[in-house]
Amino acid sequence: MGSLDVRELEAFLALADELHFGRAGERLYLSQSRVSQLLRSLERRVGATLVERTSRRVRLTPLGDAFLAEVRPAYTALHAALDTARAAARGVSGTVRLGFQGATNEHLMSAIALFTTRYPDCAIELTEIPLSDPFGAVHRHEVDAAVVLLPVREPDIVLGQVFSPQPVSVAVPRGHPFTRRSGVTLEDLTATALIGVRGPAPDYWRAVQAPTATATGRRIPPGPAVSTLEEGLALVAAGRGALLLCDPTAEYHGRRLIRFVPVTGLPPSRLGLIWHRDRETARLQAFSQALAATAPADNAPRTASASARSRA
Repeated sequence: MGSLDVRELEAFLALADELHFGRAGERLYLSQSRVSQLLRSLERRVGATLVERTSRRVRLTPLGDAFLAEVRPAYTALHAALDTARAAARGVSGTVRLGFQGATNEHLMSAIALFTTRYPDCAIELTEIPLSDPFGAVHRHEVDAAVVLLPVREPDIVLGQVFSPQPVSVAVPRGHPFTRRSGVTLEDLTATALIGVRGPAPDYWRAVQAPTATATGRRIPPGPAVSTLEEGLALVAAGRGALLLCDPTAEYHGRRLIRFVPVTGLPPSRLGLIWHRDRETARLQAFSQALAATAPADNAPRTASASARSRA
């Protein structure tokens, strides 16, 4: 059937990560119909269905799972070789000013270590950016790139490597009724005020970090809005509301007056590397590749029950 089109693989990999045609298209800057067209073309080459899609859900078939396990390392290795050659041709040196929200995680630090080993003439400078302004530092060129919580739908922002899928927990004050349970559902959050995020973060982004309704349409009471994670945790400790955050952040910020309870019914929290479309460099491409190269072999989030056991 002719040579393989790398765009078909990119569409399949994006769809495997997002399990949603619209989000996969946004990530690749393609229409939903184009992603579907590329997937069908790839499936014709394979001779079998790789992705099951219904009106309610998208998921990989068993063959799709097996194909993903084979393709992702090969695709990553191909890009690593290309980026290494490109970097050697252009020279990767200087400094990457990298913003991050909240706390750095193990995957990010491993990527930084790999990047500095590969490119000893290029340094990474870390700068914390406010929870309430995930994209502003990139827009204002205060940083070259940033690691932020998804989603990212800014038209002039490039979303590079997506990584670190993690279960979500809810932070509540010690003695809260949730602390007597091994886990809660999204529906249970209707019983407590949920601390939100102030602007200038866009509405779509803030709605993911602090949803205002459940899947059945029940209202989740809004709590106070904060600019930083520390503000949010302080309000939790003071009994002013509950706060959603990913498990590693919960573990990093564990403190005596706060408890963290796993939440089911929410998609995993993910991080993404972003930069401005007009300021893309070989350095940023190389660092995005370092993030891809250091991704765990099992890139699936831990289950809520496993997370709860790890904190027990």
